[in-house]
Amino acid sequence: MFLQPQLKALLRDGSQGAQRHDARNLQRSWRKFAAFAYVAEQYGYPYDGLSEISPKGSPNPYFAFRRAPDAAERATRTAEQHPTALQGGPLPGMRPGGSRLHPLPGARRDVDLLHARTMVDYSRTHRRRGLVALVILPLAMLIPLSQTGFTLTALLVCAAIWLFFAALWALGLFLARRRLTKYGRILTAAGIDWPSARART
Repeated sequence: MFLQPQLKALLRDGSQGAQRHDARNLQRSWRKFAAFAYVAEQYGYPYDGLSEISPKGSPNPYFAFRRAPDAAERATRTAEQHPTALQGGPLPGMRPGGSRLHPLPGARRDVDLLHARTMVDYSRTHRRRGLVALVILPLAMLIPLSQTGFTLTALLVCAAIWLFFAALWALGLFLARRRLTKYGRILTAAGIDWPSARART
């Protein structure tokens, strides 16, 4: 559903010589987004990690694709090999039909490594995700408290609500760290240093 406009946006930036293309995961699957990243690379825009325009702690961050030096040549070659890609035809490295983002055996390893890279980057965003809400929540609860009164029962209910959301945030952070460790090991085993030094700054 979202693949066609996302692919058209990528190719539009490519035709204009944009040095960076920013995209969100609109595929509802991180593996499919990794497959899209593989396709983007065939058109001259390799995956480059979290985008500079992505809001801090966003649950749906932007990811950057940097223009390769030979982007024009790659795009021309890919367009010649897959002339109907924009009309719903086969995509480079993907099986025809179906979701169109199911990698062929020859592309599967590259897609798996791209998936690991996107998961590492996405996991790094969780630290700030929800922190603002945890800070604002006690202030928001002052509104109903001002109506009901600052009784011990009301304060205990508010504290329980805050602790519930704090526990959810902590659980999410724990799972994000596990995911970060898991996919970090996959990349280390493949000899990939990720995130890059530039992305860490």
